[in-house]
Order: sequence, then C-alpha cells, then structure tokens
Amino acid sequence: MYITGARFPGRYIQAPGLIARLGAESKSLGRKALVILDGNIAALLESAVREGVQPLETTLLVHGGECSEAEIARGVDAGKAAGADPVVGIGGGKALDTAKAAAFRLGGLPTVIVPTIAASDAPCSALAVVYKEDHTVDYDYFLPRNPDLVLVDTEIVAAAPARFLAAGIGDALATWYEAESSRIADAPNCWGTHGSPLAFEIARFCRDTIVEHGAKALAECDASTAGPAFEKVVEANILLSGAGFESGGVAGAHAIHNGLCELHDVHGYLHGEKVAIGVLGTLLIHGQHEEFEKVRDYCRSVRLPTTLAEIGITDVTDEKLRKVAERACRPGDLMDNEPIRVSPDMVVAALRQLA
Repeated sequence: MYITGARFPGRYIQAPGLIARLGAESKSLGRKALVILDGNIAALLESAVREGVQPLETTLLVHGGECSEAEIARGVDAGKAAGADPVVGIGGGKALDTAKAAAFRLGGLPTVIVPTIAASDAPCSALAVVYKEDHTVDYDYFLPRNPDLVLVDTEIVAAAPARFLAAGIGDALATWYEAESSRIADAPNCWGTHGSPLAFEIARFCRDTIVEHGAKALAECDASTAGPAFEKVVEANILLSGAGFESGGVAGAHAIHNGLCELHDVHGYLHGEKVAIGVLGTLLIHGQHEEFEKVRDYCRSVRLPTTLAEIGITDVTDEKLRKVAERACRPGDLMDNEPIRVSPDMVVAALRQLA
C-alpha cells in the first residue's frame, strides 16, 4: 500500500509577548509542569517563565547544554519526581529536543515547546537529534507524535542575535531541496510514508518566504524588532520548515551536516550554518551549477556561510574530507534519499569546491 501524508504540531501560536500566556495556553494538558529551561537564557527568562506558567505547578530544571542520553535521563528523573503532566521545553534546539525525548520516555506525556530563537525547525517536529558527549551526532530519535503546543514569543526571538535567525534560514533553505530530492527519488519521509502534495507545497512556500523576506527580517532582528518580515521568516523557519522537512523528506544537505559534525573544527557553528553548506554541496554533487551560484549568492545576502573556512574548516585535508564523506554516505541513512547514488568520493569532490 502506497501511503502519503503530512504531520504537524497540535497547535502553533505566534505573537510578541506570548510567554505571559504560557500557563493559560498549556493548562488543558495538565496541572503539574516540568519546565526544562535552556541554561543559556535561564537567568534572563526564569522570572518571566515562572510568572507566565501560572496557574500550573512548576518544577524547573536548567538544561545542561547537550541533548544527550545523560541529559534526557536527567529530565526523566526530574519528571518522575515532580509527577509531571506536561513537559515544557524552553530555549534553543537542544533543550527542546531534550524535553521532547524526556516526555516520550515518561510515558508519552504532552509536550509544550517554547523556542527562544528561530535557528532551526526543531520546535515543531517529532524528532530529537541526540548527541554524544563529544558533541558528535549519536542518532536521530524519531518520536511517535509532534508537540502538543508550540508557543513562539517573537519579542523574545527578536531579542536574540540575528545570527540565530540566519541559521534558521539556512535550515529552512534545505527544506525545499531535500523534499524535492525525496519526491523525485520517491523516498519515504521521516516516519516511513511519502509526502502528500500539501507537504511539498509547504516546502515550496517555505523557500519562497525566506527568499522574499530573509534579508529584511534580519535587518528587523538587528533592531530587536518583531516586524512584518521578521514574523513571516520566523514562521517559515519554525512551522513551514518543520512541517515541510518532516512530511516531505530529508536528504543530502542534512547528511552532509551530520558528516561535518564529525569534525571538531565546526563545533562552534550552528546547525543551520552547517546545513547551508550541505545544500551547496548537494547542488554541486548534482552538477546544478546555475542553481548553485544562485543559492550561493542568496546565502551571502542572508549572512550564511558559503565556504568551509566560514564554518571553521580552515585546514582542509584529505583525511577530514574523507571523514565527513564517509559519515554523510553511511548506508541506510539520509543520503539514500537523493535520486542518484552518492558516493563518498562525490561528497569529497563537492566539498573541495567549497574550500
């Protein structure tokens, strides 16, 4: 049987000042919340979170920084001790992924996700990327359901450095190209069905939105303003990209990202920055040089890296490129969703052109 489909979070709401409504919007999911709060913004947001989550009873756990097995287990232990109903994740992608994974291991508890940056499409997905303690990717943890509520306070997101928004644009840029590769290859999406026509239209709309509004949104973010372009791009980075990748499919750009994460050189760079390199690399692999030049110019216009040096790989060696390529082309993984067979040699050759 050939099954198509699309999946989404239970609810998605976006506006400036929404943190004040966190409890009111979450109370239908339970009365005792385990809040996993990103350690990078805990001092800044803890007071607003404690006030906004009322009338729920709250146990607050400050996230340790990595979405790892140890950190997930810490969340599970805290949730059990608190008798938590919903698990609320607040912060960047790794804190959010930890909350989603912990909620699942606590028996499939409802999950509320509050991203404080728009740096990736992690908030809406039923996926947690689990890392090893050395910051390399361990595995993709596919969960049975999406978050019950995604609440995006664009006042908070606009206060973050614009680099995070640019990284989210990089992640969103991959959505269309990977969904299109998956469509042409007739490859399955993240939960084993095939993307519905709606899934591919979402991916297309995501691309069109960031192309039209990306540069203006970054300028608004520079001014810490949640302006019209900023609101559109935040929705594209989080909701459209999230639904588009999960329903349409993931392929070469994220495969190359996972390979890049094998190198210590890139650990100071954001997910979407490395994904942007993955998009460019994949276009070179396919020999789509005109499209490559167009996308490279766009990346430059929205502050995304276009060379390996711009993600920290200044000493480009055969050994490093081979390590990236072997991980990117791991059998049974994301590169298999490309419509052609991609070998490690092809990845090495493409990355050399980005050196």
